[in-house]
Amino acid sequence: MAIRNNPFKPIIKQIPAPLRNKYFILLAVFITWMIFFDKHDFLTQWRLQQTLNKMEEDRTYYDEKIQETWQDKQDNENDPEKYAREHYYLQKDNEDVFIIVDEKE
Repeated sequence: MAIRNNPFKPIIKQIPAPLRNKYFILLAVFITWMIFFDKHDFLTQWRLQQTLNKMEEDRTYYDEKIQETWQDKQDNENDPEKYAREHYYLQKDNEDVFIIVDEKE
């Protein structure tokens, strides 16, 4: 049987040995697939993490608002006249109400 000369043999010999290893090639293809083409690729995971972070921030914000609302409810139940004067600027017939606005808010 005659030995055939492979025309690509010189080109293949120029590639470093680790890159010619079939396991290395398989690993490179697998990593590329997982980063760019898989259903759970890197970009999708990053976007999901950003969404999760935003939702956690929203939850913290709404928890604070719930506490403020609960405190307002308690104030209203304990002293409805004070609450009405502060929030709705109600006054009695013979009194003046001065509203002081804090510029920081």
